[in-house]
Amino acid sequence: MDVSRPTKIVPRSPSSSRVLRVILVDDDLPRATAVESRLAEVGFDVLSVIPTASGLLYQMAQREPDVVIIALDSPDRDVLESLSIASAHNPRPVVMFSESGDHNFITDAIRAGVTAYQAEDISPARVRAAIDIAVAQFSAFDALREELDTTRRQLEERKTVERAKLLLMQTHDVGEEEAFTTLRKLAMDKHRTLGETAADVIAILGSTDSKGKQP
Repeated sequence: MDVSRPTKIVPRSPSSSRVLRVILVDDDLPRATAVESRLAEVGFDVLSVIPTASGLLYQMAQREPDVVIIALDSPDRDVLESLSIASAHNPRPVVMFSESGDHNFITDAIRAGVTAYQAEDISPARVRAAIDIAVAQFSAFDALREELDTTRRQLEERKTVERAKLLLMQTHDVGEEEAFTTLRKLAMDKHRTLGETAADVIAILGSTDSKGKQP
């Protein structure tokens, strides 16, 4: 399965030429046919319609849909397991329709990667609105995830810079400001980021320091 991040997905608008690609999982053939027809009418590209979630992972890997719709009369834990795996490797907006109002199942479904849970039977007339909601929610979650990832990277880089500064101070018997100036100059000279340069310094001085401490 491709583990790369998906193409940015944005809500459709009347003026947008972006056509969202959909995989529909529905075990009711007449209903699935009606929903597929409605999706095509309102401008979605239905990549495939499958009756069970057993082949969902394969379909998602091969087809790379923008949205997954699940409308099973009796969704089970196997469905959630497949969604959980897909969400971990290549997340997509997922809309689940189920008349089951079991709180625990709904909670587990959201944790498995369901973006929008509709506690009702799927309706051709309402499916587009459900997709729009799921895509909007997914975009918001994705933006938050990216923000958290950026913050985490910044914190890790700051720790790396602080450690490199300490090694420079200890090795060359200089103050903190001079150590930072040296680090910044190295980064500019080598056309690398401060974090990358700090990692290089740690790799060199840290190794030397470890050898010096050996008996």
